[in-house]
Amino acid sequence: MGVGVLLKRVVPVLSAAAAVAGLVLVLAGVPGRSHDARADASSVTHVGRARAASRRGIHKIRHVVIIMQENRSFDSYFGTYPGAAGIPGLAGHPGTVPCIPDPALGHCAQPFHDTAKSNLGGPHTHMDAMADINGGKMDGFIGRSQLALARYCKADSGTSPYCSRRAQKVSDVMGYHDRREIPNYWAYARHFVLQDHMFQSDSSWSLPSHLFIVSAWSALCAKSGDPMSCRAAVQAPDAPPGTPENKTGKTPSYAWTDLTWLLHRYHVSWGYYVARGHEPDCRNDAMFCAPVPQNSKTSGIVNPLPWFDDVHEDHQLGNLDPLTTFEKKAKRGRLPAVSWVAPTNAVSEHPPSLVDKGQSYVTGLINMLMHGPQWKSTAIFLAWDDWGGFYDHVQPPTVDDQGYGLRVPALVISPYAKKGYVDHQTLSFDAYLKFIEDDFLNSQRLDPKTDGRPDSRPDVRENASILGGLQSDFDFNQQPRHSLILQTAEPGPPADA
Repeated sequence: MGVGVLLKRVVPVLSAAAAVAGLVLVLAGVPGRSHDARADASSVTHVGRARAASRRGIHKIRHVVIIMQENRSFDSYFGTYPGAAGIPGLAGHPGTVPCIPDPALGHCAQPFHDTAKSNLGGPHTHMDAMADINGGKMDGFIGRSQLALARYCKADSGTSPYCSRRAQKVSDVMGYHDRREIPNYWAYARHFVLQDHMFQSDSSWSLPSHLFIVSAWSALCAKSGDPMSCRAAVQAPDAPPGTPENKTGKTPSYAWTDLTWLLHRYHVSWGYYVARGHEPDCRNDAMFCAPVPQNSKTSGIVNPLPWFDDVHEDHQLGNLDPLTTFEKKAKRGRLPAVSWVAPTNAVSEHPPSLVDKGQSYVTGLINMLMHGPQWKSTAIFLAWDDWGGFYDHVQPPTVDDQGYGLRVPALVISPYAKKGYVDHQTLSFDAYLKFIEDDFLNSQRLDPKTDGRPDSRPDVRENASILGGLQSDFDFNQQPRHSLILQTAEPGPPADA
C-alpha cells in the first residue's frame, strides 16, 4: 500500500464504556436468491439451538471485534519478542543474524533497532512480495525499496524530503521496533496472545487484503452481477475509479459472496466502522501519493463492502458507519456480534504515519471495550493488513495462487485469552472468518456448494489444511480475565510491559 500525506489532526481517543448486545437467531428467507427453504429452516434452527443451549466454549464469545491496522511485518514489531519466532541471532533467538544485499551501498545490511516514529517502508505489490521473498531467500527487501523510491523520485519535482541523495540510499525496511517504541503492543502480547505465524491472506497490497478480511477471496468479475464470472485476482481486483487498474471510472462490482451474506441470513448482527479522514493507502498501491478523502459512505481500499452485490441485495448498507457510531453503540451496549474497524491514514501506522499515534488510537479502542460490560463476552483480533515492504525472515507457505503473503503482527485480546501465550500455528486472516463461522454460524463456511449463494471461488480458504484455529488461543474454562487499561500517550514502557 502506498501512503498519503499525514493528517494534521488525529482521530481523538475514544472514550470508555461498552455493553452487551443481545443476539437472536431466527429463520428468514433471503431476497433475490433461490434456495432450499427447508434446508434453511433446519440449519438456522440448528444454529439457534446450539447457541441457546448454553454459553459454553467458543459461544462465551458474543462479540468479535477485528481491528485492522496497516503495513508492518512481524519482525518489524515483534522480531525481538521473547519466545516468538523472531529475527535469528537477536534477543536470544537461535541462528545467525541475517545480512541481506544493499545495492546502493554495495554490501549487505543487518536488522537494526529503529527509534524513529515515522518510517518509509517499501513497496508492496504482488511483484514486490515475490521479489522480497526471492524464492525463499527472503533477501529482496532493501533492493526493492530503493528501486521503488528511485522511480518515485524520478517523477517527483524534487521537493520531496524522501528524494535527497542520502534518503535514496538509506532504507529503513531492515529496522525493527521493540517495547521502547510500542510498549502497549508488547504489553498486550505479554498479558494476552501473540500470534507469530499470522500471514497476510494474499501476497499484495491493501485492497485485496481487505477483500479477504470480509470474503476470504480477492477476485475480478468479468460480468457485473454474475458471481460465476469472477476469477482470482491477487493484485488487481476491480479497483476504485481513477486507479491505474481502473482508468474507465467504472464502479467496481464484487459479485462473489462475502461473510455478511451468511451473517444476515442467520440474523447475526454486524457492523463495519470507518474512521473519517483520508485513505491509509494509495489507490495505485504506490509508496506515496496525494491524500484521498475517506468516510463510511465512500467506498474505497479499506471500505470495500459497498461494492459487494450481496450487501445491496440484503439492504445492509446501513451497517456501514463512522467510527463515532462504534463508540456510541459501545456506550449504549448495542455493539453488533461482529465488528470490523478500519483506520484513517493519520492513525493507521502506514508509513510515513506515526507509530505512536497509531498505537494510541488502538489503545483507545481497546480501553473503551475493556471498560464496558461487553468485555466479558468479547474477543478482539488486532492485526496489520500487509507487510508494507518491511523485512521478515520467514518464508510464507504456499496455499493457492493468491497466498499466503508475508507475516504480519497479530494479537488476540479477550478475558478468555491465554495469558502470555505465543501461538505458533500457521494462520491467516481466513482464521478470523473461520472463528466467526464456528461461533455464530454452526461452522457454515463461505462454500459455494453449501452456503446458498454459488460463486466461482476455487477453494474454501477457511478449510485449508494448513490453517490453524483461533480457539487454541483461548481457555474457556478460566475465570474471565480482568481488563488491562493502558495509557494512550507514549511516555515510555508501562511498568508491567
